[in-house]
Amino acid sequence: MAPGSVLDELRDEAGHWIEANWDLDLTVAEWWERLGTSGWGFPTWPTQWFGKGLGNDALGVIDAVFRDKRALGAPGGLGQMMGGPVLMRHGSEDQQRRYLWPLASGLESWCQFFSEPGSGSDLASAQTRAVRDGDEWVVNGQKVWTSGAMTADRGMLLARVDMDAPKHAGLGYFIIEVDQPGIEVRPLKQMTGESHFNEVFFTDARVTDADLVGRPGDGWAAAVTTLAFERGGRAGVVGVGFKPGVEARARRRDMRARKLGDIVDQAGAGRSMAVDARNPGIAGGLSPVALVNEPGHNRTDPIRQNVTRYYIQTRVNTMTQQRARAAAAAGKGAGPASSITKLARSVATRLNRDLGPAILGASGMLVGPGAPHGGAVAHSTVQAPSVSIAGGTDEIQHNIIGERVLGLPREPQVDRDVPFRELRVGTVRSEGDRGNMP
Repeated sequence: MAPGSVLDELRDEAGHWIEANWDLDLTVAEWWERLGTSGWGFPTWPTQWFGKGLGNDALGVIDAVFRDKRALGAPGGLGQMMGGPVLMRHGSEDQQRRYLWPLASGLESWCQFFSEPGSGSDLASAQTRAVRDGDEWVVNGQKVWTSGAMTADRGMLLARVDMDAPKHAGLGYFIIEVDQPGIEVRPLKQMTGESHFNEVFFTDARVTDADLVGRPGDGWAAAVTTLAFERGGRAGVVGVGFKPGVEARARRRDMRARKLGDIVDQAGAGRSMAVDARNPGIAGGLSPVALVNEPGHNRTDPIRQNVTRYYIQTRVNTMTQQRARAAAAAGKGAGPASSITKLARSVATRLNRDLGPAILGASGMLVGPGAPHGGAVAHSTVQAPSVSIAGGTDEIQHNIIGERVLGLPREPQVDRDVPFRELRVGTVRSEGDRGNMP
């Protein structure tokens, strides 16, 4: 933990830099390039890779400066949150050189090809295959619940590279180009009305061996690191205003060409450009703390007590997230803080789910532009269940804490040392299915 005087100096330094460089006539691309080269966009990244090498205690301080200055923050997305940090830990210097700048400058958006129809909570049983073919690997299989696959440039792919190794030891971790003939992306309609998730089919898709992270068989270690960053939060990104991956690729290029002045005008006068990570809440950054203080809303004592519980939960969880990110950045792997913060986020989300409608009353069920806050409360209500599933279900986190932290007996794992080819896992249920496995 840095002393207060050091954090005060960082606050002043970041503020002076923003004042000297923030220019509404700049395009988003120009601003992100300035951020990327300055190190202020990703301050916990190493200095040689577009960061400042700072600790996670400095992240909140710098993030607050961006909010106070109403300055658009660094590009956000799965690549920046997980892909970049994983490459710094497990990737080669060549991969770091090729991919970290496109992420830091917002040139690329990445997705995560992990879950499969038969391999969700038991991620190590993934059946998507990658077979070596000269300097390339040929990929066949299916992934599901892939956020942002429709617009991503690349994906973090977990695929089986060795059928004769045990399931945890036979995986490879690749950075694969999404826009190629062998990859088909099909959107999945959610009950929010959106199609953020996708199912993805790989049919003789190709990825170069230079994009294999680590060695064949090292995929599980990289996957665990990825999940640790996912559960821990933003992994070093400050002041995220919007994600470059939410638009189609062509529209994303147009967005990068927009002037900062237009972005500020769209955000609305007096509204921060950055999401408040200390007090997350209803879609669009609206918090129950702010909602309960609006005139005319329900403010009974039980509701105010629950709002206080929510506020305490989110603030304490922010501190736990900082510990999880610091542990991951220090190479300590996925410690208990990673799972604890994931569970705490689920608790806060359920509190938020219940508080919004309770505060607004019947109008909390409305959607559309005429609804209070554009229907953000109703959206958050139906979005809430996904938080306890994404990044590893709550049940899996309970198991991790019970076994690895509390020392409780592990669940029986009779398949851990068995060659994967001999297992009946996922969608393989019969001798016939096994015989058809490549």
